[in-house]
Amino acid sequence: MRVLVPTQLRSYTGGAAEVAGRGATLGEVLDELDARYPGMRFRIVDEQGRIRRHVRIFVNGEVVGGLAVEVAERDQVQIVGALSGG
Repeated sequence: MRVLVPTQLRSYTGGAAEVAGRGATLGEVLDELDARYPGMRFRIVDEQGRIRRHVRIFVNGEVVGGLAVEVAERDQVQIVGALSGG
């Protein structure tokens, strides 16, 4: 599947904006990405195993709320880091 990587995490992927992902659930995809790009998962998932408050993940354009979401080989996963300002 295609995983779109936000600018904030591209230092983990050697600058790549898109990488291939594998897994049956979003959690498995993030685990597999972390095996290839150590430290990446911690920037997305907190110590309690929840998607961090400032991160949104979309699967095929639909926002997901947890790591148990099933994904398929043809899916597109997009990771988005929230911007803040005043």
